[in-house]
Amino acid sequence: MKNSSDLFPPNVADAHARLVDFVPHAGGEYAQKRNFDLGAGQHSHVSTLSPYLRMKVLDEGDVSRAVLAQVGALAADKFIAEVWWRTYWKGWMEQRPTVWASYRDDLTRAQNEVQTQSGLRARWEEACLGQTGIKPFDHWAQELAQTGYLHNHARMWFASIWIFTLKLPWQLGADFFLRHLLDGDAAVNTLSWRWVAGIQTQGKTYLADAANIAKFTDGRFVGVQGLAREATPVSAPHAPARQEIPDVAPYSGAPADRVGLLLHSDDLGAPFLDSLQIDPASIAYLDCSADQSPWQTAPMVAGFRTALARDIWPDAQMLGPERSTADWATAENLDQIITPHAPVGSVRSALRTARKLSDTPISEVRREIDSTAWPLATAGFFKFRKHIPDLLDQFAQ
Repeated sequence: MKNSSDLFPPNVADAHARLVDFVPHAGGEYAQKRNFDLGAGQHSHVSTLSPYLRMKVLDEGDVSRAVLAQVGALAADKFIAEVWWRTYWKGWMEQRPTVWASYRDDLTRAQNEVQTQSGLRARWEEACLGQTGIKPFDHWAQELAQTGYLHNHARMWFASIWIFTLKLPWQLGADFFLRHLLDGDAAVNTLSWRWVAGIQTQGKTYLADAANIAKFTDGRFVGVQGLAREATPVSAPHAPARQEIPDVAPYSGAPADRVGLLLHSDDLGAPFLDSLQIDPASIAYLDCSADQSPWQTAPMVAGFRTALARDIWPDAQMLGPERSTADWATAENLDQIITPHAPVGSVRSALRTARKLSDTPISEVRREIDSTAWPLATAGFFKFRKHIPDLLDQFAQ
């Protein structure tokens, strides 16, 4: 089994080459074969662009534009809809930020239970290590730990088995994914696990089925025994009321200011620099990997993100537990810091802390594509999907 650096080289050139290579397959082939999980290094029926989309090396407009130019909207309808699911999840979470806060609170309680309940700890460790005796589940746990990636269908099966067969808290499973996935994202990951558990769409769960696994793994796992026969929705409060997405205060620096550009794993790009006529005096990358989980994030995740940051911004200074944003701002004599907007998640929390500890003002700039699309995620995805043609007209031409 190849490792993460072989499957996902942390550079921009590979991201764009991968997009070019996949575009001819984004039509009928994707629609017919996207659900087949053929194993590590064999995910040829899906784009595997998600680690690069996660860090905005590419965005939804970039991918959609490339597909529309060669395949067309009708043929690639299914793929384009899947691309914009990520946007939808983020917009939904932006309007309900307490869902993330509740997940983190629940995860803290689950961590305490893992430390105090030996039976739970043993079952959790077996699941994380891929030692449950359920062959496909164990394979996926080990594939994820080695490669930082799982096919989307395998993620659904894995989450279902974790929740309904192994009877483990869904929050511990979401955390396991977030610690190991190169594309691990607060909104996409949390809400996907909630959906499998029957929380996101109240009462609608996903049940892993042996026949379905056998079919869509192309016969790699046949006759899986011991799977749950029913998936009773996990008890949870209803989703909180929707809130308006707060505006982002405009950048107000003076032309003579020494401005520092602060990048992070939610957005490695800075398309606003030219429009704001900013030539950064210093550039830094804030590594927030340690904030994602109460347990250690897999080194390959932090390594992938840091290496990708260095590829795009070779002169960027690395910030994290050893060197804070305030230390960097003081050392570089900065008057202002500007950073891409961070959506709900651990990076936003880290930036909030940085503001409290730094005397240097920090301004965020939200991408226009997010400001336009996120407020449309008011209810279910199919209502959001009706807006995709307009979003394509605006951002994919």
